Amino acid sequence: MSTQTYALLSDCNPWYAPKPVVVLEAPEGPARAQLIEEHLEECAQICARTFNLSCNFELGGPWAGVTELFSALFSEIQHDRPDLIERHSFELVYLLPLLRRSISIRNPNLTDLSPESERTRNYPADRAIRNIHGLIDLLDEWKTATCPETPWVIGCDSFDEAGAMGSLFFRELMRRRSKRLNIRLIISVAPGNGHSACQSFDAEIQTELLAPRLVAAWPGPVDSLAAASSAAELEERIGRDEVEQQANIPRLIYLWKRAGRADKVFIYRFLALETYNTQGLYADAIRYGDGLLDLALEEAPGDDELRWLIFHKLLMSHIGLEHVDTSLRLAEEVGVPLAEKEASRRNHLFYLMAIFYARFKKPRDFAKGEEYLERSLAAIAESDMSEGERHFRFVFNRNGLAMIRNFQRRPEEAIELCRNGFAYLNEHLDANEHRLHRSILLYNIAQVYAAMGVHSEAVEYYSATIAQDPNYSEYYNDRANALLQMDRLKEAEADYLRAIELSPPYFEVFTNLGQCYRRMGAMQDAIQQYSKALDIEPKHVLARLGRAKAYEEAGERDAAIQDYTAVVALDATLWEAFGSRGVLRYEAGRLDESLADFDAAIQLKPEIAELHENRAIVVADIEKLEAMAQGVS
Repeated sequence: MSTQTYALLSDCNPWYAPKPVVVLEAPEGPARAQLIEEHLEECAQICARTFNLSCNFELGGPWAGVTELFSALFSEIQHDRPDLIERHSFELVYLLPLLRRSISIRNPNLTDLSPESERTRNYPADRAIRNIHGLIDLLDEWKTATCPETPWVIGCDSFDEAGAMGSLFFRELMRRRSKRLNIRLIISVAPGNGHSACQSFDAEIQTELLAPRLVAAWPGPVDSLAAASSAAELEERIGRDEVEQQANIPRLIYLWKRAGRADKVFIYRFLALETYNTQGLYADAIRYGDGLLDLALEEAPGDDELRWLIFHKLLMSHIGLEHVDTSLRLAEEVGVPLAEKEASRRNHLFYLMAIFYARFKKPRDFAKGEEYLERSLAAIAESDMSEGERHFRFVFNRNGLAMIRNFQRRPEEAIELCRNGFAYLNEHLDANEHRLHRSILLYNIAQVYAAMGVHSEAVEYYSATIAQDPNYSEYYNDRANALLQMDRLKEAEADYLRAIELSPPYFEVFTNLGQCYRRMGAMQDAIQQYSKALDIEPKHVLARLGRAKAYEEAGERDAAIQDYTAVVALDATLWEAFGSRGVLRYEAGRLDESLADFDAAIQLKPEIAELHENRAIVVADIEKLEAMAQGVS
């Protein structure tokens, strides 16, 4: 990485430079924006397609910059490849909410469809990241088919102010597709943020840091009346339309903030916290939620219900990111006082605290977890909940105990708790109530059986789960894993393919399908699936190791050696990778390197006789060569 200072960006045109990412470190303002615009115009003159985006979170929200990019491209993609729009509908409607009016999400699952009161599953944080990879795949397939040779230059102003999702999208786009799609990125950051911006990109992406000499522009006075008028007009146009509200949350917060209306800012920041927590954008939800509890005391003093709702969404966001200490502190300092006089709140809070201690705390504290589960149960009895709600909360609590029993290696008890809970809900609730949690209970039984190695029972319960919730990708992936263990390879393949069809891409399912194809002896298919997994997550050891073995079995020795080398760089404890590479290096006549591999493997796993036998063969060959060399001399 090089750092240089230029009077004008045109003095060093980054488009002609080899660096795919150029970072402009300069004060925010019209001069910096104009510099980017001028450079993009220069690039357009040499037949590049250009995009001038703002990544400022305050202006555009979690997807700032990405929203602008896809808004500019959507009509073209829809015209050229409507099939891609349908295939990636899930990612697109979360990025561009207004598209809900014209396209439908394919195959929604119970987590998507359940009402808030029955939504007992929060998506893990990595599920939102799948949307990023799905959007990149969409761009890849469309651009490759329609304009592969056209260079793109994307300007991203205020990249250091981007949301977690927005910045990750552009970093992953450049890592995965900058070369293939002929994309350059020009990002601007404030003084002092250039080096960290460069380092945020993948190590294989070359970056260049430029510091053009620009005069900082002091912001002019804010026209609060004009901002208030614009915000009021926008509110009137939106009305109670939830889709419009979601699409315009960042704009409304920005305008009301400029208008000096703290009450309005509070309302829309709370809406943003709710919206993005539900979507699994936890880091961005926290960004909106920070400070809201104090602001609630100012804007709605005495409204403990509102503070509880804010607390709960903040807590769930921190749990989603596994911020254990922050979650516990928030629960104890804010949640406990708010729940003190409300039994239904205590029931929920104590359940969550049980999960903190029994699942996330290191080391796990099962005794503390059970203690909080009992306190949660007691709160049900003390509450004025409806009878149906009491029944559900009881079963939900016992599912937490099943989790603890499974962690304690008491799987039969865990299974019995889940079975009893499923039967109890069937007995006491209407068939259409809490369908999501019923499916989760069946899934948990299947997971315990799978962990026990009782794969036939696992498949039975995975199938029952799928019958309840047929569009949840992970259920097919997990059933396929059990089928794979039973050598029911064609059935496993079908389930893996269905899992891929039902979700934006995730590396685990491609890795598993690669394992399936390798077991089938279809090495080229296996290599293709492992490669898809590694495209998404290059550091996934199982995919790298699996591809190395597939290359080896396909007779592609050099590629196999390269992958085994990458494996041991990621995990130097994998003796099998050292041993396999040792064999391949021996076959290639690289005896000294082969000997070093067998030495490393034996040090890790000295009880494996085959390693010693192979090492002896290598040593014997080396000694023969040395003897021959001495004889010649």
